[in-house]
Amino acid sequence: PRTAPTPTTTMSAFTMAASAGVTVAAAPAARRSVAQRSAARASAGLGSRKAVGGVSLAGLAAPGAVLNRRSAPAAGASRARRSNVFAAADAAEKVKPDRSGADAKDAGAGQRVMIIGGDGYCGWATALHLSNRGYEVAIVDNMCRRTFDDQLGFNSLTPIKGIHERVRKWEEVSGNKIQLYVGDICDYEFLSAAFQAFEPTAAVHYGEQRSAPYSMMDRTRAVFTQTNNVMGTINVMYAIKEFAPECHLVKLGTMGEYGTPNIDIEEGYITIEHNGRSDTLPYPKQGGSFYHLSKCHDSANMLFCTKAWGLRTTDLNQGVVYGVATEETMMAPELINRLDYDAVFGTALNRFCIQAAVGHPMTVYGKGGQTRGFLDIRDTVRCIQIACDNPAPPGEMKIYNQFTEQFSVNELAAMVTEAGKKIGLDPQVINVPNPRTELEEHYYNAKNSKLGDLGLEPHLMSDALLDSLLNIIVQYKDSVDQRLLLPAVNWKESASVGQNVAANK
Repeated sequence: PRTAPTPTTTMSAFTMAASAGVTVAAAPAARRSVAQRSAARASAGLGSRKAVGGVSLAGLAAPGAVLNRRSAPAAGASRARRSNVFAAADAAEKVKPDRSGADAKDAGAGQRVMIIGGDGYCGWATALHLSNRGYEVAIVDNMCRRTFDDQLGFNSLTPIKGIHERVRKWEEVSGNKIQLYVGDICDYEFLSAAFQAFEPTAAVHYGEQRSAPYSMMDRTRAVFTQTNNVMGTINVMYAIKEFAPECHLVKLGTMGEYGTPNIDIEEGYITIEHNGRSDTLPYPKQGGSFYHLSKCHDSANMLFCTKAWGLRTTDLNQGVVYGVATEETMMAPELINRLDYDAVFGTALNRFCIQAAVGHPMTVYGKGGQTRGFLDIRDTVRCIQIACDNPAPPGEMKIYNQFTEQFSVNELAAMVTEAGKKIGLDPQVINVPNPRTELEEHYYNAKNSKLGDLGLEPHLMSDALLDSLLNIIVQYKDSVDQRLLLPAVNWKESASVGQNVAANK
């Protein structure tokens, strides 16, 4: 491969900070040829792809690695395997698949899965889970989640390693290589080069700012959340359309898109009868933060592009994830997953367990009747695998509600209290003023049968699970900064950066 010339485009601040020295550039001729290549694919299907002139892929690789375009025979064989994957999935659309071999070392043979946001909490666990089962995996990430910690003075309770060390250690302990592309998906030239280099059969999209409190801190972060999340997803869909038209997009949404309606929450679609007519429509969305609203926009954009371009898409409305350990992340200390405990990025159950472990009262917001769907991180990775193995037909967007149980905040606190006492802790609970604008007591009944129908066998909340999580946390409790445990972001006080700075003087 040729050495990458100096970039002629402006990358985002996060990309520049996270990947200093990692550059990708495309010559003007390559950019002008995008439309021609796209039109050619539309007419010729999966015809032989030509090398993209002027694009150096060397800068995309991890240090010491060199990316080479695969030979034409190898690329053809990959496309043949990919076609077989989709053909089999389409033929079995109405049949519940046999998942008995899902944990086999070759379960994912023939599938190439790009994990966008693969350095994050869910993304890292997913990348290792799929790699350990024979899927060829690539991680795309600009490391901005780590940048947020640096900006705000936060840290993971568990001592996570850098992404390059992580993937090297994974290859050492498993024998499986994960390709690494460091860059920002909001930089389309970077993203298109990554798609052409890896040629994914599926793209799992975790790569968004994922915290509601972060999105409500101030105007700057609200705008960043919406711009980063919505624009990034649009870029991913264009990359699929232009460079991998059969690639299946698996997008991580959130159950928070639905809000807390006073009717049952269906899985994505609802059939409505009105004035003597009926139709099946997307379930109404009412996000409760700028983050949740960005996910609502993503879902609408995905549905439009799926219909307009004949994409294969799956939208996973995920509940609140808890836990830290999966089979793969515990194979070596260097592989351990991040565990957030602060009030901005820490999820409810993880945060309660950490508060209990260090002797800090568990902080229940308001009355504590807020009810949500929850799932173990071990089920998150299995849901992704199921989605990859069951791609949607062209022109259809599947929507699954990805959670396994429903609990109120008060119920979570009670379970942690009971589990903590069994290992010698004395957990306490306090109610604090709710910093969010939300109902604190409400009806909540969300449907979640589709993933179970496809073979998910969930890890349900148990005393043993909470004991395990608490014991892991106790190992690292001396690293907890208790100043980060109390709520620090108020929905009603969100203002411009200038006003926030003035308010803190």
